[in-house]
Amino acid sequence: MSAVLRIDKQDGRHVFTLARPEKMNALSADLVEALIAALDEAEAEGAKLIVLKGEGKNFSAGFDFGDWQAQSEGDLLLRFVRIEMLLQRLAGMPCLTLALAHGRNFGAGVDLFGACKWRVGTPDATFRMPGLKFGLVLGTRRYAALVGAERARAVLEQAATFSAEEALRDGFASRLAAAQEWPDIERQALETASALTCASRVQLYAALSTETPDTDLARLVRSAAQPGLKERVAAYLQAR
Repeated sequence: MSAVLRIDKQDGRHVFTLARPEKMNALSADLVEALIAALDEAEAEGAKLIVLKGEGKNFSAGFDFGDWQAQSEGDLLLRFVRIEMLLQRLAGMPCLTLALAHGRNFGAGVDLFGACKWRVGTPDATFRMPGLKFGLVLGTRRYAALVGAERARAVLEQAATFSAEEALRDGFASRLAAAQEWPDIERQALETASALTCASRVQLYAALSTETPDTDLARLVRSAAQPGLKERVAAYLQAR
């Protein structure tokens, strides 16, 4: 349990609630580390289902820029690397993963949603991935794997906001449902996760995986390590 992440466990289901509503559940360093630790614990305990959702008015606003000016470029690079490690850990989990998104979601928060196997958004949810505005390649390949290269290029070149309906049409969201329906969806997910033995589920997910962790990490590091990261972030935040 952490001040920034609430964890509830029952019958093989681990529910992780991002608990920074005053910051739109932005991914601070503490929250990222809490999520990685929670995923490690869930796997060790044999969780069948992991559910991710956000407290307050949205799922996640992505990278927390709150104290970026006080950090060196190396510090920022490490934070981006840890987010990539979180995404890889989540995408590679041997159990079923379910993301429940509502409200306005940005950047790494959208990537967190996209790293789950079941991705459910409310009809009014929106998504935007502006990382390339400051030169950052994070989650790009995984997004393209879900929606196709042409659609990914069109969205990411413009850092365009897309609606829940568009996310469903593109295959980025697997289903739309109002928040009142989420408990039923969690039950359905747990039933699905329980239909196979742990060993069978691991083999299935391994066979279907399109993850390329070393390549994804290398692309992220190359993009973030270009000199002038802080200047690019400052320009992005000013334009925003």
